[in-house]
Amino acid sequence: MSDQDFFINASIDNPTDVLKQFKEDDPFNKSWTELKNLVGLDNNFKRRAGRLAEKAIAPENMTGYLNNAKAQPTGIDGAQSKEINPGSVYRNAYGLFDVITPPWNLYELANYYDTSFANHAAIDAKVENIVGLGYDFEISSSTMLRLESNQDKEQVGRARNRIERAKIELHDWIESLNDNDSFTTTMVKVYTDMQSTGNGYLEIGRTIRGEIGYVGHIPATTMRARRLRDGYVQIIGQKVVYFRNFAAKNPNPITTDSRPNEIIHFKQYSPLNTFYGVPDVLSAINSLHGDQLASQYNIDYFSNKAVPRYVVTLKGAKLSGDAEDKMFRFLQTNLKGQSHRTLYIPLPGDTDTNKVEFNMQPIENGVQEGSFERYRKQNRDDILIAHQVPLSKIGGGDSGGIAAALAQDRTFKEQVARPAQRELEKTLNRIIREKTDVLVLKFNELTLTDENVQSQILERYVKNQVMMPNEARNILGLPQREGGDEPFQPKPQDTATRARDAERLNNQSDGTATVAGRNPKGEGRATK
Repeated sequence: MSDQDFFINASIDNPTDVLKQFKEDDPFNKSWTELKNLVGLDNNFKRRAGRLAEKAIAPENMTGYLNNAKAQPTGIDGAQSKEINPGSVYRNAYGLFDVITPPWNLYELANYYDTSFANHAAIDAKVENIVGLGYDFEISSSTMLRLESNQDKEQVGRARNRIERAKIELHDWIESLNDNDSFTTTMVKVYTDMQSTGNGYLEIGRTIRGEIGYVGHIPATTMRARRLRDGYVQIIGQKVVYFRNFAAKNPNPITTDSRPNEIIHFKQYSPLNTFYGVPDVLSAINSLHGDQLASQYNIDYFSNKAVPRYVVTLKGAKLSGDAEDKMFRFLQTNLKGQSHRTLYIPLPGDTDTNKVEFNMQPIENGVQEGSFERYRKQNRDDILIAHQVPLSKIGGGDSGGIAAALAQDRTFKEQVARPAQRELEKTLNRIIREKTDVLVLKFNELTLTDENVQSQILERYVKNQVMMPNEARNILGLPQREGGDEPFQPKPQDTATRARDAERLNNQSDGTATVAGRNPKGEGRATK
């Protein structure tokens, strides 16, 4: 080693193994030593689980076990046991509680909702347009058929009044089932879990009379499905809870609760797993990981950057030892993360035989931009495609013209939002049917037309007797009126004087021109 050699202390960061951390956070991935202290376990279950856990063989002892003992009991003529080795099953809560391991780590999937802006925005757009617009109650098809086939007008009128009162009572009832959250808020939480992890859980609690008295949300990351499909198990902290399927009556096989609550499991179907769902974003998992790495690259660049704006060169002079030490310390430690600092170096003066030359060479004198801009944009588009959410729904500015955005919104409504709402409604109406079969729950749909156009549509239907006036009022959320179940009959003078006005109004384009104003001369309706 010569005097010109220098050592620079350097280290390589050891990033935290995020996947390992997610695995450790799984409350079901624990040994029986930890699980046996959970609050709520039934004593009989504890004894059975304890015996099974004693048979379990630790992974580090498995090799010796296979070498020194027969893995499976054998009989004669090649006959042997096909029993599954307890040592490979009953090591953690998945085996002891007989629950199925999810195909993907649920904590990792939930983390993507918080860390990926594109995934977060796409999920929020789907949630708000599917369950976040509220709900209403409509007359069921069977009830509507009975009303239309009844010729007694007075009886139909009284039935209509009772139905209107039932709507109000049913709305008050479903909102009273949870003191903390409204029904819409509960469904927003459930559907956010479903889009983030592929699974959403709605808890149903019953009174001592067996009637539904509570509806709430349970975090999907804490729930596991039983192999026998007879319920679900939740572990949080030091407590374990068992849930039955909705409307099931089977006994509790794990805990001491004699009246366990019930669960409605919503899931994104996957052909690879029938116990759990898989989120849409999983098809773009590489784009999601790539976007996170590209973002982290830019953060690391600006956080760890140690490149000065200029390189200072000196010729014809020798720095003192103190000056050299200060310069190297500055470049090694002081410049990292503070690239705009100034380096000062004292120089000796010129002599008759030696002239000191000082030069500053710029290194980074241009505008510094983030890396992988096109790559990150492509990743964003891939994630949105996986969710089938157009860029216009998340506030993107480069989604094209207004006409293209409207077409994308219409496609999103028809192919994503409306089918999802129908599927949810079918499941949730199992709850409503325990209260009444006259009404059904309907989620409010995304509106693509303004109020003026919608009023024209309803007017045409009512005037052409396609729809009864009360049916139009029901769409508008207005109460029924007497005589509203009869076809609309326009007055003769109205038909004669307003035919041209109606035709001109219907032919107008959808825009500001439809706003009522003064008509030009010769185009208005004549008045006396």
